[in-house]
Amino acid sequence: MSAPTTFDLPISGMTCASCAGRVERALAKVPGVQRAEVNLASERARLEVTNTPLQSLIEAVEAAGYQVPERSLELAIEGMTCASCAGRVERALARVPGVCAVSVNLASERAHLQLLDSVDTGALLQAVAAAGYQAQPLDAEGPAADPAERRLRRERRVVLLALLLAAPLVLPMFAAWLGLHWMLPAWLQFALATPVQFLLGARFYRAGWQALRARTGNMDLLVALGTSAAYGLSLYQWWQAPSGAMPHLYFEAAAVVIALVLLGKYLESRAKRQTTSAIRALEALRPERAIRLRDGVEEEVTIAALRLGDLVVVRPGERFPVDGEVLEGQSHADETLISGESLPVPKQPGARVTAGAINGEGRLLVRTNALGKETVLAQIIRLVEDAQAGKAPIQKLVDRVSAVFVPAVVLLALLTLAVWLALGAGLESALLNAVAVLVIACPCALGLATPTAIMAGTGAAARHGILIKDAEALEIAHRVTAVAFDKTGTLTSGRPRIAHLRALDGNEDELLRLAGALQRGSEHPLARAVLEACREHGLSLPATSDSQALAGRGIAASLDGRRLALGNRRLLDESGLAPGALEADARTWEAEGRTLSWLIEQAPRPRLLGLFAFGDTLKPGAAEAIAHLHARGIRTHLISGDNPGSAGAVARTLGIDDVHAEVLPADKAAEVARLKAGGAVVAMVGDGINDAPALAAADVGIAMGGGTDVAMQAAGITLMRGDPRLVPAALAISQRTYAKIRQNLFWAFVYNLVGIPLAAAGLLDPMFAGAAMAFSSVSVVSNALLLRRWQPERE
Repeated sequence: MSAPTTFDLPISGMTCASCAGRVERALAKVPGVQRAEVNLASERARLEVTNTPLQSLIEAVEAAGYQVPERSLELAIEGMTCASCAGRVERALARVPGVCAVSVNLASERAHLQLLDSVDTGALLQAVAAAGYQAQPLDAEGPAADPAERRLRRERRVVLLALLLAAPLVLPMFAAWLGLHWMLPAWLQFALATPVQFLLGARFYRAGWQALRARTGNMDLLVALGTSAAYGLSLYQWWQAPSGAMPHLYFEAAAVVIALVLLGKYLESRAKRQTTSAIRALEALRPERAIRLRDGVEEEVTIAALRLGDLVVVRPGERFPVDGEVLEGQSHADETLISGESLPVPKQPGARVTAGAINGEGRLLVRTNALGKETVLAQIIRLVEDAQAGKAPIQKLVDRVSAVFVPAVVLLALLTLAVWLALGAGLESALLNAVAVLVIACPCALGLATPTAIMAGTGAAARHGILIKDAEALEIAHRVTAVAFDKTGTLTSGRPRIAHLRALDGNEDELLRLAGALQRGSEHPLARAVLEACREHGLSLPATSDSQALAGRGIAASLDGRRLALGNRRLLDESGLAPGALEADARTWEAEGRTLSWLIEQAPRPRLLGLFAFGDTLKPGAAEAIAHLHARGIRTHLISGDNPGSAGAVARTLGIDDVHAEVLPADKAAEVARLKAGGAVVAMVGDGINDAPALAAADVGIAMGGGTDVAMQAAGITLMRGDPRLVPAALAISQRTYAKIRQNLFWAFVYNLVGIPLAAAGLLDPMFAGAAMAFSSVSVVSNALLLRRWQPERE
C-alpha cells in the first residue's frame, strides 16, 4: 500500500466558515482522502491522501460550488537525448503533488505543465534534477538569452574534436580497402581513443548513470554500455598480447561510434532548431521600444513603460509596438507574418492595428488598447507554443513503446552475447555483435518522429494564418469527411448590401437618393447598405425634417413638402398600397432570401415609388473553398439560423451539399452531433458566440478570424483571416503533417526492425551501426522539415 501524501490544495470562492465546512465535507467523501482540513483565512485545504487522483479532488471542490485556482508553466529541459528521457522527466514531474497535467516535448526540449497555484516551482526543478536533467522556468517572453544557440556552438566544437581524434583510428581500415595493410601502434590508438571515450563521451556516462539510478534506461546508457565493452575488450586484448605482437584492438570502434553519435546529435539539434523557426520569427516581431506622445512631446520609451490608453507615434517603416486604434493619419500595414495576408491592409482613423505589423508609407497616431501578453501577437505565439508542446494521440503509443524499449534492447544484447558464445564463437566476436545491437537500437528517431512533424506543421500553418491550438486537432483534421459552415460572417461578409432595386418611374438614382436621405445618420445595417450605395454612386443627399422611427416597420421623414417612408411589407399594407408592377420582382427576390424594403410617398398623395432588395455578399474565395473541399471528397453542410430562402440561395450559389436552415443557436450543436452520429468526422466552421457550442461539439472546431473570442476559445483551429479558402488549407496541412508522422514512425521502426537482427546476426560492424543510428535521427528530423515548404496555394 502506498504511503499517504500530504499537500495543500488552494481553494477560491469561500466567504465564510460554512463555505469552509462544505468544502471540507466534500473533500472527505473522496475515496483515498485520509484527512482534510480547510483553512478559510489562507484559502487552503491541508490534505492527506493515498492514491487519490488530483482531478477527483478538483471535481469535488467544484461540485461544492468553489474553484481550485490553476496556472500554466513552461520549463526548458536540458539533457534529454531520446524518448525514454522525455518519458522519465514527464513521470518525475507528474509525481510532484499539485501537478494536474504535464507534457514533455523532446523536439522543443520543453515541459508544459498545468498545476495548482500552490505548487512551488522549486519543487518541480528539484524533481527534474533528481531524474538526472536540468530545468529552468520560461516566462511568457521566453528566456532572456538563447541557450539552444550556445549549446549548439558547444556541441559543434566537441564534434569537431571527436572527429579529429577518431579519424586516424579508421585510416588503416580505409587503407586496407586500397591494398595497404598497416596499423597504428597500440599505445597511439589508446591515446587517441581514451579522451574521446571518457572526456568527449562523458555525457553518455553521466546520463546513463542517472538513468540507472532512476531504474530505467535511455539512449545514453546503450551507447555507454556498447562503447565501454569495445574499449574494455581492447584493453584486455592489449594486456593479453605477447610482447612485440600486434593485438586485434577495437579502440577505433568505440571512438568512432561516440564521434558519429555526437555528430548525429549535433545535426539533430541543428535540425530541431529549424522546427522552432516559426516561434522565433514571431518573437522577432516584438519591438523593444516605442515613441510615446505625451502633452504634445514625443519621447522614446521601452514597451514595458507603456500603459493602456497611451498615444504612440508609428513612423513609416516601423513595426507597431502595441495593439491599438488609429486616431490620426493614413497608411497601409504589412500583416503577412501575423495573419498571412499578403496584400497591404489600409489603415485610417478608427482602424485597428496589431503589434508586430509593419507600418507603410504614412505616419500614424495610435491609441494603445493591448500590451504584453494581451496583444494578438502574444496570443498567437502562445497558441503555437501550446500546439507544439502538446502530444498527438499517436504519440501515446510511441511513449508506451519507448518505456520498455531500452530494457528490452539490453536483454537482447545479453541474449546475443550468450547465443554466440553457445554457438562456439569467441568472446571477442560475441561481444562485438552485442555491442552492435546496443548501438544500432537507438530510440532517438522514435522519440523525434511525432513532435518534430507537429512542430514543423504547426509552424508552417502559422506562417499562413492558420493557428492550430492543439496537436489532437491537427491529427484529427486529416480524417474530416464533412465540413459544416455557419453562414453569416463565415461564408458571407455579414454586412448587407443592396442586391437589387427597382424604381416604378425608372429613375433608380433618384430612388436611391431619396432612400439615402431618409437613412442619413442611422446605424441600422440596412441603412448603412443604402448609404454605402449612395457613396458608390456619388449621390448628394438632401436634408430631411421630422424624421420618425416606425417601430417594427421602418422610418419616415419629410423632404421638400413630401412625406416619405421606407420600410417592410407591413408598412406598405398599413399605407393601403399594393405592390402592383413590383409584385413579380418581390416574389423572385424573396425566393432568393432577400430582405425587402419599400419606398413610398405618404403625402401629399400615397403612392409606391420603388423597391429595394438587400442581401449579404459572399466572401471572396467562398466558392473556391467549397470546390476544394469537394475535390478532397468532403461533404459540405450549411447550418444557419436564417430563413430557408436565404440559406438555400447561398448554398445553391456555392454548391453546398446540404442546408439546415432556421436552426436556433442552441440547436447547432445538436445538428453537428447528428452528423457525427451518422458516421461523419465533422469540422464546424463559425465565427460568432452562437457558434461556440457547435465548435466545441465538432470533432474539429475552426473559428474564422475577426470572430468572437468565445468562438476562438471553443475551436481547435483559428484562421487569422476571414478567408474561407483557409478551411481546406487547414485540412491539407493536417493531412501533410500526419503523413510525415507516419513516414517518420515507419522509418524509425524500420531502422530497428532491420538493424537489430543484422547486428545480432553479426552482419553489422559497431561503427556502421553507430553511423546508421545517427543517420536515423537526422533523417527523421530532416523529413519533418520538408513541411516548411508547404504553401496553401499549391493544395
